[in-house]
Amino acid sequence: MTLIKGKVWKFGDNINTDVMAPGFAFNAPWEELKKVILHIHPKFTQEAKPGDVIVAGKNWGCGSSREQAPTNLKRLGLRCVVAESFGRIFFRNSVALAFPSIVCAGISKAFDEGDELELDLESARVRNVTKATELQGEPLSKDMLAIIAKGGIILSMRERLRIKK
Repeated sequence: MTLIKGKVWKFGDNINTDVMAPGFAFNAPWEELKKVILHIHPKFTQEAKPGDVIVAGKNWGCGSSREQAPTNLKRLGLRCVVAESFGRIFFRNSVALAFPSIVCAGISKAFDEGDELELDLESARVRNVTKATELQGEPLSKDMLAIIAKGGIILSMRERLRIKK
């Protein structure tokens, strides 16, 4: 069982990949880039810490195909995103880059910012430790979990190819 725990940062619906990976900052040094990731939240860029998690509404990661979006969240040290729904490309990129993203109906109403979230990645059971409540998310497939466990699609494929030699 992979248990992910962290302090919640809350976001609404339709959060675009452009605010997770702003085009104007693609070539900026990391220390500058991390100041603008999810800058739409007044405190996030200043106060988010490694180990924190995101709870979001519908269509998290909509917009352009920027694999930098989940990469940037992972580089910040965030543990996962649990949302009502995801943009398809963001979701697939998250799996490929070993950044857990779980769909969970009702999540945005079940958590307040600052609550402590606990996620059992295999079962997709999401617990609000602060409020002592629990929700059931949509479990990832065995293949998706294996890719995440191996550190992403590239490392997963390297291992598979070595095994078959």
